[in-house]
Amino acid sequence: MTRYEEQALRELNIWKQKMSKKPSITNRITKGIQKKMNNIIPEKAHRIITEAIKNMTKAVLTGSKYITRKPLVVASLEKRENLVKESLNFYKKAASVSGAGTGAGGILIGLADFPILLSLKMKFLFNLASLYGFDVKDYRERIYILYVFELAFSSQEKRNEVYHKIENWNNYVKTLPENIDMFDWRDFQQEYRDYIDLAKMLQLVPGIGSIVGAYTNYQLMEKLGEIAMNAYRLRVLKCL
Repeated sequence: MTRYEEQALRELNIWKQKMSKKPSITNRITKGIQKKMNNIIPEKAHRIITEAIKNMTKAVLTGSKYITRKPLVVASLEKRENLVKESLNFYKKAASVSGAGTGAGGILIGLADFPILLSLKMKFLFNLASLYGFDVKDYRERIYILYVFELAFSSQEKRNEVYHKIENWNNYVKTLPENIDMFDWRDFQQEYRDYIDLAKMLQLVPGIGSIVGAYTNYQLMEKLGEIAMNAYRLRVLKCL
Protein backbone atom coordinates (compact mmCIF):
# COMPACT_ATOMS: atom_id res chain seq x y z
CA MET A 1 0.00 0.00 0.00
CA THR A 2 1.10 3.56 -0.66
CA ARG A 3 1.18 6.14 2.11
CA TYR A 4 -2.00 7.69 0.75
CA GLU A 5 -3.80 4.32 0.76
CA GLU A 6 -2.70 3.66 4.33
CA GLN A 7 -4.12 7.02 5.43
CA ALA A 8 -7.33 6.33 3.53
CA LEU A 9 -7.63 2.95 5.28
CA ARG A 10 -7.21 4.58 8.70
CA GLU A 11 -9.94 7.08 7.86
CA LEU A 12 -12.13 4.27 6.57
CA ASN A 13 -11.80 2.29 9.80
CA ILE A 14 -12.86 5.32 11.85
CA TRP A 15 -15.81 5.85 9.53
CA LYS A 16 -16.85 2.18 9.78
CA GLN A 17 -17.09 2.49 13.56
CA LYS A 18 -19.25 5.60 13.17
CA MET A 19 -21.59 3.86 10.73
CA SER A 20 -22.02 0.77 12.89
CA LYS A 21 -22.51 2.40 16.28
CA LYS A 22 -25.84 1.88 18.00
CA PRO A 23 -28.45 4.67 17.99
CA SER A 24 -28.17 7.01 20.99
CA ILE A 25 -31.11 7.76 23.28
CA THR A 26 -31.55 11.08 21.47
CA ASN A 27 -31.61 9.28 18.11
CA ARG A 28 -34.31 6.91 19.37
CA ILE A 29 -36.47 9.70 20.82
CA THR A 30 -36.19 11.79 17.65
CA LYS A 31 -37.02 8.82 15.45
CA GLY A 32 -39.97 7.95 17.68
CA ILE A 33 -41.41 11.45 17.34
CA GLN A 34 -40.94 11.35 13.57
CA LYS A 35 -42.75 8.00 13.36
CA LYS A 36 -45.70 9.39 15.32
CA MET A 37 -45.86 12.42 13.04
CA ASN A 38 -45.76 10.16 9.98
CA ASN A 39 -48.66 8.14 11.39
CA ILE A 40 -50.74 11.32 11.54
CA ILE A 41 -50.16 12.09 7.86
CA PRO A 42 -52.96 10.60 5.71
CA GLU A 43 -52.08 7.49 3.72
CA LYS A 44 -53.01 9.25 0.49
CA ALA A 45 -50.43 11.96 1.22
CA HIS A 46 -47.76 9.32 1.86
CA ARG A 47 -48.52 7.70 -1.49
CA ILE A 48 -48.37 11.01 -3.34
CA ILE A 49 -45.04 12.02 -1.75
CA THR A 50 -43.58 8.56 -2.27
CA GLU A 51 -44.52 8.53 -5.95
CA ALA A 52 -43.17 12.05 -6.42
CA ILE A 53 -39.75 11.23 -4.95
CA LYS A 54 -39.72 7.81 -6.62
CA ASN A 55 -40.39 9.25 -10.07
CA MET A 56 -38.02 12.14 -9.55
CA THR A 57 -35.21 9.84 -8.39
CA LYS A 58 -35.85 7.32 -11.17
CA ALA A 59 -35.74 10.13 -13.75
CA VAL A 60 -32.35 11.22 -12.44
CA LEU A 61 -31.09 7.63 -12.35
CA THR A 62 -32.28 6.93 -15.88
CA GLY A 63 -30.88 10.13 -17.33
CA SER A 64 -27.57 10.15 -15.48
CA LYS A 65 -26.48 6.73 -16.72
CA TYR A 66 -26.32 8.12 -20.27
CA ILE A 67 -24.44 11.33 -19.48
CA THR A 68 -21.99 10.11 -16.84
CA ARG A 69 -18.40 9.69 -17.94
CA LYS A 70 -17.00 6.24 -18.62
CA PRO A 71 -15.50 4.42 -15.61
CA LEU A 72 -11.93 5.43 -14.77
CA VAL A 73 -10.38 1.99 -15.07
CA VAL A 74 -6.68 2.55 -14.43
CA ALA A 75 -5.70 5.09 -11.75
CA SER A 76 -4.28 5.22 -8.25
CA LEU A 77 -6.60 5.80 -5.31
CA GLU A 78 -4.97 9.20 -4.77
CA LYS A 79 -5.67 10.30 -8.35
CA ARG A 80 -9.25 9.06 -8.16
CA GLU A 81 -9.93 10.92 -4.93
CA ASN A 82 -8.32 14.14 -6.12
CA LEU A 83 -10.81 14.09 -8.99
CA VAL A 84 -13.65 13.20 -6.58
CA LYS A 85 -12.78 16.20 -4.38
CA GLU A 86 -12.76 18.50 -7.40
CA SER A 87 -16.19 17.20 -8.38
CA LEU A 88 -17.49 17.59 -4.81
CA ASN A 89 -16.33 21.22 -4.65
CA PHE A 90 -18.23 21.97 -7.86
CA TYR A 91 -21.45 20.36 -6.60
CA LYS A 92 -21.21 21.99 -3.16
CA LYS A 93 -21.04 25.41 -4.82
CA ALA A 94 -23.90 24.56 -7.18
CA ALA A 95 -26.05 23.32 -4.27
CA SER A 96 -25.25 26.45 -2.25
CA VAL A 97 -26.24 28.74 -5.13
CA SER A 98 -29.49 26.81 -5.59
CA GLY A 99 -30.30 27.03 -1.88
CA ALA A 100 -29.59 30.76 -1.74
CA GLY A 101 -31.59 31.54 -4.87
CA THR A 102 -34.65 29.47 -4.03
CA GLY A 103 -34.51 30.38 -0.33
CA ALA A 104 -34.85 34.06 -1.21
CA GLY A 105 -37.91 33.49 -3.38
CA GLY A 106 -40.56 32.57 -0.82
CA ILE A 107 -42.37 29.31 -0.13
CA LEU A 108 -43.33 28.23 -3.65
CA ILE A 109 -39.89 28.89 -5.13
CA GLY A 110 -38.26 27.50 -1.99
CA LEU A 111 -40.01 24.20 -2.54
CA ALA A 112 -38.39 24.01 -5.98
CA ASP A 113 -35.04 23.46 -4.27
CA PHE A 114 -36.01 19.92 -3.23
CA PRO A 115 -35.85 18.40 -6.75
CA ILE A 116 -32.89 20.59 -7.73
CA LEU A 117 -30.86 19.47 -4.71
CA LEU A 118 -31.85 15.84 -5.22
CA SER A 119 -30.71 16.02 -8.84
CA LEU A 120 -27.35 17.52 -7.85
CA LYS A 121 -26.79 14.84 -5.24
CA MET A 122 -27.59 12.01 -7.63
CA LYS A 123 -25.47 13.43 -10.43
CA PHE A 124 -22.54 13.80 -8.03
CA LEU A 125 -22.91 10.17 -6.93
CA PHE A 126 -22.93 8.95 -10.54
CA ASN A 127 -19.73 10.90 -11.27
CA LEU A 128 -18.11 9.62 -8.10
CA ALA A 129 -18.95 5.99 -8.88
CA SER A 130 -17.36 6.36 -12.33
CA LEU A 131 -14.23 7.96 -10.87
CA TYR A 132 -13.83 4.96 -8.56
CA GLY A 133 -14.03 2.69 -11.63
CA PHE A 134 -17.61 1.39 -11.43
CA ASP A 135 -19.93 1.24 -14.44
CA VAL A 136 -23.21 2.96 -13.56
CA LYS A 137 -24.93 1.41 -16.57
CA ASP A 138 -25.01 -1.72 -14.44
CA TYR A 139 -28.35 -1.76 -12.60
CA ARG A 140 -26.63 -3.10 -9.47
CA GLU A 141 -24.32 -0.09 -9.33
CA ARG A 142 -27.32 2.22 -9.46
CA ILE A 143 -28.82 0.35 -6.51
CA TYR A 144 -25.52 0.81 -4.66
CA ILE A 145 -25.81 4.55 -5.32
CA LEU A 146 -29.28 4.57 -3.73
CA TYR A 147 -27.89 2.81 -0.66
CA VAL A 148 -25.05 5.33 -0.39
CA PHE A 149 -27.68 8.07 -0.54
CA GLU A 150 -29.67 6.35 2.22
CA LEU A 151 -26.54 5.97 4.30
CA ALA A 152 -25.99 9.73 4.19
CA PHE A 153 -29.57 10.83 4.86
CA SER A 154 -31.12 8.41 7.33
CA SER A 155 -31.50 7.88 11.05
CA GLN A 156 -28.73 6.01 12.85
CA GLU A 157 -30.98 2.96 13.13
CA LYS A 158 -31.54 2.86 9.38
CA ARG A 159 -27.88 3.66 8.79
CA ASN A 160 -26.88 0.52 10.69
CA GLU A 161 -29.14 -1.56 8.46
CA VAL A 162 -27.88 -0.03 5.21
CA TYR A 163 -24.25 -0.16 6.27
CA HIS A 164 -24.53 -3.89 6.90
CA LYS A 165 -25.72 -4.33 3.30
CA ILE A 166 -22.91 -2.39 1.66
CA GLU A 167 -20.26 -3.85 3.96
CA ASN A 168 -21.25 -7.28 2.66
CA TRP A 169 -22.04 -6.07 -0.84
CA ASN A 170 -20.53 -8.98 -2.77
CA ASN A 171 -22.93 -11.35 -1.03
CA TYR A 172 -25.87 -8.99 -0.73
CA VAL A 173 -25.84 -8.08 -4.43
CA LYS A 174 -26.87 -11.66 -5.23
CA THR A 175 -30.17 -11.10 -3.38
CA LEU A 176 -31.19 -7.89 -5.16
CA PRO A 177 -34.62 -7.68 -6.83
CA GLU A 178 -34.80 -8.04 -10.60
CA ASN A 179 -35.49 -4.39 -11.31
CA ILE A 180 -35.35 -0.99 -9.67
CA ASP A 181 -39.15 -0.78 -9.30
CA MET A 182 -38.91 -3.33 -6.48
CA PHE A 183 -36.73 -1.00 -4.41
CA ASP A 184 -38.37 0.12 -1.12
CA TRP A 185 -39.22 3.64 -2.32
CA ARG A 186 -41.51 4.53 0.57
CA ASP A 187 -38.86 3.82 3.17
CA PHE A 188 -36.31 5.68 1.02
CA GLN A 189 -38.35 8.90 0.75
CA GLN A 190 -39.52 8.82 4.37
CA GLU A 191 -36.00 8.53 5.78
CA TYR A 192 -34.83 11.32 3.46
CA ARG A 193 -37.71 13.61 4.44
CA ASP A 194 -37.25 12.96 8.14
CA TYR A 195 -33.55 13.72 7.91
CA ILE A 196 -33.75 17.07 6.10
CA ASP A 197 -37.25 18.35 7.00
CA LEU A 198 -36.33 20.83 9.75
CA ALA A 199 -33.40 22.40 7.94
CA LYS A 200 -35.31 22.69 4.67
CA MET A 201 -38.41 24.10 6.37
CA LEU A 202 -36.28 26.94 7.81
CA GLN A 203 -35.25 27.69 4.23
CA LEU A 204 -38.85 28.73 3.53
CA VAL A 205 -38.89 31.38 6.29
CA PRO A 206 -38.85 34.93 4.83
CA GLY A 207 -35.74 36.93 5.68
CA ILE A 208 -33.45 34.02 6.54
CA GLY A 209 -34.35 31.57 3.75
CA SER A 210 -31.50 32.57 1.47
CA ILE A 211 -28.80 32.22 4.14
CA VAL A 212 -30.25 28.98 5.53
CA GLY A 213 -30.70 27.54 2.04
CA ALA A 214 -27.12 28.23 0.97
CA TYR A 215 -25.59 26.91 4.22
CA THR A 216 -27.84 23.85 4.51
CA ASN A 217 -27.33 22.71 0.92
CA TYR A 218 -23.56 23.14 1.21
CA GLN A 219 -23.46 21.07 4.40
CA LEU A 220 -25.74 18.36 3.03
CA MET A 221 -23.52 17.98 -0.04
CA GLU A 222 -20.41 17.98 2.16
CA LYS A 223 -21.88 15.16 4.24
CA LEU A 224 -22.81 13.19 1.14
CA GLY A 225 -19.24 13.54 -0.14
CA GLU A 226 -17.73 12.13 3.05
CA ILE A 227 -20.17 9.21 3.21
CA ALA A 228 -19.83 8.39 -0.50
CA MET A 229 -16.03 8.46 -0.55
CA ASN A 230 -15.83 6.02 2.32
CA ALA A 231 -18.60 3.81 0.92
CA TYR A 232 -16.53 3.34 -2.25
CA ARG A 233 -13.26 3.03 -0.34
CA LEU A 234 -14.97 0.10 1.36
CA ARG A 235 -15.00 -1.69 -1.97
CA VAL A 236 -11.81 -0.37 -3.57
CA LEU A 237 -9.49 -0.96 -0.63
CA LYS A 238 -10.63 -4.58 -0.35
CA CYS A 239 -9.11 -5.16 -3.78
CA LEU A 240 -5.68 -3.74 -2.89
